[in-house]
Amino acid sequence: MEPKQLALEIARAAMDKHAEALEIINVTGKSSYADFIIICSGRSTRQVEAIVDGVQRELRHLKVHPLGLEGRQHCQWVLVDFGDVVFHVFEDTKRGFYDLEGLWIDAERLPVPSPDPVTFAK
Repeated sequence: MEPKQLALEIARAAMDKHAEALEIINVTGKSSYADFIIICSGRSTRQVEAIVDGVQRELRHLKVHPLGLEGRQHCQWVLVDFGDVVFHVFEDTKRGFYDLEGLWIDAERLPVPSPDPVTFAK
């Protein structure tokens, strides 16, 4: 799967779990470790966990598995490495402290896909 399509699939799955303030940042040519960075928030550590679980479940259906996972034990900042796409989920109060978006302020943002209406209604 192409990195941009992977980023959109991750974002869509996160939005299906009510992720907040989601940003898809295109860092192609600006970063040596990824082409896209996705950052979002959950209102609580439980929601962070639900977002991470939902994304992993949806991507498993597409035969995409993470290369690494960090921060799962506390669910305040979870990083899921999908190779060309790195996915960050923050507990709402922690996101501003780290300000990852600020590191990539000059990078292009992709439009965030709408959540799946069927899943979102559940």
